[in-house]
Amino acid sequence: MSRRRRTAVRIVGGRHRGRSLATPVGGDIRPTSDRSREAIFNILAHGDAYRTEHGALPAGVNVVDAFAGTGAMGLEALSRGAAHVTFIDNDRTAQALLRQNIAALKETENATVLARDATAPGLARAPCHLALLDPPYRSDLAGLALTALARDGWLAPDAVAVIELPAKGGFEPPAGFDVQDRRKYGRAQILFLVWQG
Repeated sequence: MSRRRRTAVRIVGGRHRGRSLATPVGGDIRPTSDRSREAIFNILAHGDAYRTEHGALPAGVNVVDAFAGTGAMGLEALSRGAAHVTFIDNDRTAQALLRQNIAALKETENATVLARDATAPGLARAPCHLALLDPPYRSDLAGLALTALARDGWLAPDAVAVIELPAKGGFEPPAGFDVQDRRKYGRAQILFLVWQG
């Protein structure tokens, strides 16, 4: 009988660097790897297209983490100086992990967990300058979620959206989103888009 393993996940940069996150047993929730997260935030830190009045993203801005899972992406953003992160996930196991990880890092005041479908997030309280999306592989949810986030006021003008998708397969961004960069890391591809709304 084989044992189901947990994936080890830790914060890779910022004030929480090295802190471990609670993760699920099994493969229903697939956290973005440490390597991919480090690459994503390095690109954001050094790209001219990803700067705001506060400096390099995510410093000082509101962030939305859709299909949040364990919250690894959004918590990485908080560790690196984001002002506030809204985590969206409709899975109860994910919601429990999110709350556990947020509390462990003492980020409760800077985080909101919404038990919603990322393709129907509802109206935003405030627009975000960075959207992080890690939809289930082999789904067509990324485009639907981007469209919904834009429609419901989650994205500020020139907001950056970072999406993790399977390395094999294409992606046609919805109207109003321009692809700025595309990188491959193992079985994943990471797309950086800018919202022109």
